[in-house]
This record gives sequence, C-alpha cells and structure tokens, in this order.
Amino acid sequence: MAQSKSNLGTSNSLTDIAGLVVGNATCETTRTGVTVIRCQTPMVCAVEIAGGGPGTRETDALAPENLVDAVDAIVLAGGSVYGLAAADGVVSALGAAGAGFGLSNVPGIPKSPIVPSAILYDLANGGNKNWGEEPPYRELGKQALTNASTQFAQGNAGAGYGALAGAIKGGLGSASITTQDGFRVAALVVVNCFGSVLVPNSNQLWAAPFEQENEFGYQPEPTRTGGFDPEDWGAAKVNPGARQNTSLAVVATDLALTPAQAKRMAQMASFGLARAIRPIAAPFDGDVVFALATGEQKEHEVDAFTLARIGSLAADCVTRAIGRGIGAARSIGTHQCWSDIQHKQQD
Repeated sequence: MAQSKSNLGTSNSLTDIAGLVVGNATCETTRTGVTVIRCQTPMVCAVEIAGGGPGTRETDALAPENLVDAVDAIVLAGGSVYGLAAADGVVSALGAAGAGFGLSNVPGIPKSPIVPSAILYDLANGGNKNWGEEPPYRELGKQALTNASTQFAQGNAGAGYGALAGAIKGGLGSASITTQDGFRVAALVVVNCFGSVLVPNSNQLWAAPFEQENEFGYQPEPTRTGGFDPEDWGAAKVNPGARQNTSLAVVATDLALTPAQAKRMAQMASFGLARAIRPIAAPFDGDVVFALATGEQKEHEVDAFTLARIGSLAADCVTRAIGRGIGAARSIGTHQCWSDIQHKQQD
C-alpha cells in the first residue's frame, strides 16, 4: 500500500464517484423536497434499515438472494408516506427513456426501472401541507431527476429542505475520500434526526473529531469538559420523547462489490450516524442507509480487509456528511440553524 495521505475528493461529495449524479427539487411553500441519486449505468445496491419506523419502497428487492442485483436510481424524499410518490415520477421518466430491468426485449413491453426509495417525516415543520389529493412529490421527483448533475446544493436542498436536526435546522450534506491506493468512498446524508447533533450544554457538533479541512465551517471550543448525564440528550427534539425523525444516507464506492459485500458496507456505514447523532435508531426513527458500488475500478481485489476499509471509510463519510449538512443549513421560520446559533453566541 502506498504511504501517501488519503485526500478529499474533487468536490468532496457523492458525485466524486464517477457515474453518479445528484438532483434536488424543493417546494418552499410546503417546506419539503426530493433528492434523486441517478446511476448513469445500473449499479449494485444494498440497504441497511436501522430505525424502528422506516418508510421505504423496493428495499426487499435488494436482498442478495433476490433476482435484481442493480438499481437505476435512489430517491430520498420528505413528506412521510406521501413522499413515496416521488419514486413514481422517477420511474415513469426513466421508463420512458428506456432504462430499467427487462425479462425480455419484446417490443411493446416496457422495462421496469429499479428505484428504491426512503422517506422522512417533515409534515410538522410549519409549511403548508394542505395539498388535498395532489401532494407535490411525483412532480418533485421528476424535477429532481431532471436537475441531476455532478454539482448540487447542500444544506436546505432537496429532501433536506424541511429537515430538522433535533432542536435545530437540519439539511442535506455530502462528503468523500480518495484513499492512498486510489479508490474512492463517498456519502450523502439527509439529516432529519430525532436526536441531537450537538454535545449537551455546548455548541459543539458530535461529528467535530471527524472534520476534514474545516469542511463544516466554524467549530467553537467545547463549552464543557468531563462527562455528562447519560439521560441528557441535549438539543434533541424531545428530551426524551418522540416527534418527527429520520436520517437517510447513501454511501458509494467505485470498487466492484458483490451484493453481499455492499450489504456489509451499508451495515458498517450506518454506524457513522451514531457518531454524529445522539440518540440514534430509536423506535420512532426511520434511519435507512443505501450502499452503491459502481465497479469502475475492477482491478482492485476486494478481499475481507479491503471491505473493512471501505466500510470504515463509508462510516467516516456519513459522519462528515452530517457535519457538512448541518454547517450548510440555513434558518427557516422559527427553526434556527447551527451557523446562526453560533453567531448569536459570539455576539
């Protein structure tokens, strides 16, 4: 193994994995949005569901023993159960373009795009949800797919637009790493957690030790030392109790993984949530982690040790993506962002 230092990717985001593009669409009136991760060629995918209250679509199809072993896109959406309709818009658009899985190539029989999705709860964030029988998510899904690019906004963007991270504004964040020996790992996270991203009685992010090159923004000195009450959840949504929750993540690598290896990557990556959010994976959380493998770098053998490295780096990228999402978020209404809270304390 080379001894040179691992580096952040070019954009320090999920799209540093070649073949992936990301699109966001938001509705400011309803304070919600959709994020689409488009695989420009079908990619191996797996999922780990950590939370006790998930909302998902087509995740059963990702089991290693099942027929389909690659996906065309992943959809992350606000809107709770209404948000699952975002995948309808993406599937329709991809199918019309000829993408998807087909058992036969007989004319007139459309292919079936494989688009797993997961939703978060943002129904009580103050936006106007009086949409009657026409929730906006199908159209938002199509718009997000149209917007897919290697460049995308973080913070109040896509599925992160109406997200809340405990008692402060949440958002969408992304991070990547290029290893010493040249392969890449990246993550995208929508932070809408029940738990707190801040250390109790301080302004410090739990993710702070994992920050690279000041990617989160201003990091204050810790305002407390020593231990804290194990029952003190700090700036959680309730301390303790239940409200609207769920953090959604996508991790990816450019190595060639089997479905079973991608599953291990997703499992290891899910622990990156626990480094940045406390508590995590509660009964009322819907935390979901998808893992993608492009297979671009087929020359790298993925043995058990390499897979451990991939999973560890994926967890680190998840933690860093949470920090970046919180750092990029901006206040909406009464929901203050971390940046504004810091500046007020400085004043």
